[in-house]
Amino acid sequence: MANYSSVEEAMRLRGLRLVLTRGVPGPWGEAAKAILHVKKIPYARVAQIAGENDDALIRWTGAANAPTAMYEDERPRVDRFAILHLAERLAPNPPLLPRSVDERALCMGLANEVAGELGFGWCRRLMLLEITPQTPPASRAMLEALLPRYASPDFPPARAAERCAEIMRAFAQRLRAQRARGSDYLLGDTLTVVDLYWATFAAMLKPLPEEKCPMNPGLRASYTASDPVLLAALDPILLEHRDLVYERHLELPVDC
Repeated sequence: MANYSSVEEAMRLRGLRLVLTRGVPGPWGEAAKAILHVKKIPYARVAQIAGENDDALIRWTGAANAPTAMYEDERPRVDRFAILHLAERLAPNPPLLPRSVDERALCMGLANEVAGELGFGWCRRLMLLEITPQTPPASRAMLEALLPRYASPDFPPARAAERCAEIMRAFAQRLRAQRARGSDYLLGDTLTVVDLYWATFAAMLKPLPEEKCPMNPGLRASYTASDPVLLAALDPILLEHRDLVYERHLELPVDC
């Protein structure tokens, strides 16, 4: 069981502190943990409780977001790439971004397709937040409160599945091309942040088995893809790559 500090305790600590949603293996939080694990950067976990308004966290970081990285007395890092760049600064080796400008731009672009606005994770979350006639009344109020944070009139949840599938097909094609040239990774010949993002966000299609990632049964059911558009695009190589990255580079079982 992972040890967590409260916000008040974390404010008295030095070094790196990472705000995470306690007990929830959310992909953005797992991606931040994966980056720090690969770079062997020590950090203290700070608990955010899902669904609660945390005034102390807002006063400290400016928002009730997870993940948020706080390093010494520097500004909060709430953006996925801000956390990545902080980690690259604190531990330049092993690098998770290529040295070449062109390759680095491609790496960041691919990472954004997974974890950025209207990327795979964003659109999959929209699918999970969609309100249908079958939505239980107890869940409807919460979804109605959350959905405006991520949906927009020009990109409703109904479009999200095809957007996810488009990204999945592109990543499967890239993995097959990389495999043909003898690489196990999405870009180049070594691990990059794109591999970490895909490995952690693939949970939103099929979570790791319970013995490798214990999680709430309801959340596991929600994360497990059943939409026919997603299932048609779920090339086995996508989950094979997820498994390779976890087994070769990350901690198992996942501890959240």
